[in-house]
Formats: sequence, C-alpha cells, structure tokens
Amino acid sequence: MSDAALADPPEVRHEPGADAPRPPDPTGGLTPPARQEEASSARPESSAGGDDLGELAGGFIHDLKNHLGTLSLNLQLLAEDFESPQTPRERKALDRVNRLHAECQKLADLANDFLRFARAQNPDLRPAALGDVVDRLIEFLAPTARQAGIEVQWFPAPGLPPVRLDRDLFEQALLNLMLNAEQAMPDGGTLTLVGRADADGWVSLDVIDTGDGMGPEVLAKAFRPFHTTKKGGHGLGLATARRVVEAHGGSIDCQSEPGRGTKFTIRLPAAGS
Repeated sequence: MSDAALADPPEVRHEPGADAPRPPDPTGGLTPPARQEEASSARPESSAGGDDLGELAGGFIHDLKNHLGTLSLNLQLLAEDFESPQTPRERKALDRVNRLHAECQKLADLANDFLRFARAQNPDLRPAALGDVVDRLIEFLAPTARQAGIEVQWFPAPGLPPVRLDRDLFEQALLNLMLNAEQAMPDGGTLTLVGRADADGWVSLDVIDTGDGMGPEVLAKAFRPFHTTKKGGHGLGLATARRVVEAHGGSIDCQSEPGRGTKFTIRLPAAGS
C-alpha cells in the first residue's frame, strides 16, 4: 500500500480515550442479545490446506503470469499496428485485440488474488497496535468514502491492548472488509469500526455498515472461495480475509439482515495472552 495513496480523511469521528462516548448502533439494533438468534449469521468453517499451498501456488502463479505477460505484450504491440484503423475490418480487429488485452488483465488480477489467498497461511506475527492499523486504512479509504457520501466512525476502547499481526496481511484483510462495506452503500451511509478488549484476553474489532444487508442464503456462502454476487468480482476477498484472520489465531464471523446492514466481527488474541 503506497503512502502516496493516502489522502485527506473523510468526516471521521475519532473518539479515543477514557472519555470516548459509547458508540451508536448504526445498524438500528442489528444484533442485540435479545434478537441475536433472529439475525442471519455466518461463522466460516476452518480453512483447509497445508502450509505448502502458498509455495505451490506461488510457483504456479509465477509461471502463469509470465505467459500472460508475454501474451499481453504482444497484444499491445498488435494494437499499435491498428492504432489508426482505416477500414471497418481494421476497427473490428482493434476492438477484438483490446478485449483480449482486457481479459488478460482480468486473469492477472485473479492470479494475484489467488496468490494472496494461498499465502495467507504463513504470517510473520509481531506485536502491533490495532488502532494504528485502523487509522491508516481509514486515511487510505478517505477519498472514495467521501465521494460515495459515506461517513467513517472509529471507536477504540480506552487502553486497547496490542495484538500480534502480520501488518501487510492483516491490512489487506481489513481493507477487503472495509471496501465490501463501502460497496454495499452505493447511496451513502455510515461505516463504523469498534475496537474493544474482551474479558477473556481477546481483542475484538467490529466492521459495521448501514448497507443493504444479506439474506440467509447469500450470507451462508459469504466466505466461500470464488462465490460472489458482484459483477466482475472474483469471490476471494472474504475468503482471503478469513484465512488471514485464522492464520493469526483468530476468528471472524458475520451477522446481517436485509435492509439493516452487515456486521463483521474479528477476534484476535491479545499479545502476551
């Protein structure tokens, strides 16, 4: 993630410290204890696959991308030959070349997504402040959130203990959740993050949106690899987030109701616990 991509933050309410107000429930009571059984929820099954999956996938994807690169380069050169088409036949040929080049890019993107999914099992864990990670991602997401009319709120509990993270992996996983929330609110809304220390030595992070929500059938498949309801999506974002969180020794689950929004909850062991 390039620092150059970090821009001015949106209208973010950052309320750290002992005087921080109790965070509002932006989903209108999505998961109160008395109604929790009524809300659709999903907890992913444990990720399968050995530690060598990342290594095998890395070799395969490396070779695949080499071939895609060669194909893409030759398509670019071919497009240059038709840069100024003079006949309908040449214009049709240029259109086909451009479409093939776009498909090559989609395959390259899919290959990169799958590589991140496969390599998520081997994190380099070091003590880190969860609040620093959230602050950075809020700043990164600021431009698109502002354009979409989305207000971002962050409510860290006072004295939030550090957790052991592979920052690069975890930032990508959390960014996937935040981008999903943003995409679920095309007409604007509120994205709320709540950090808290649980009494059992764990740290929890809620990612809550006020979007359309998901019904039980969609929610049941939310963490399934290659399942997506998005046009042009690969269906690896949530699956990768799950693998990353579980590789950190944590868990992730989701609660959602159509028309009321969605809440993802990540639980991580506190550093030293």
